[in-house]
Amino acid sequence: MKYTVIFHRTEEGISVSVPGLPGCWSEGDTDEEALENIQDAIHEYLAAVTEMSRDQETHEIEVAA
Repeated sequence: MKYTVIFHRTEEGISVSVPGLPGCWSEGDTDEEALENIQDAIHEYLAAVTEMSRDQETHEIEVAA
């Protein structure tokens, strides 16, 4: 899957958010570190969503871009 990420640069470093996954954020000192960290955060976010919806009725749909 591909996700759009947004870099938020400050004097303290780089924060990265994922608009498609509300609340999914990470940070890093460099672009590379921030991208590695947000990939980990996305994996953890999706694992948490899977766990929370384990007992729920779920369906998958495909949406054309």
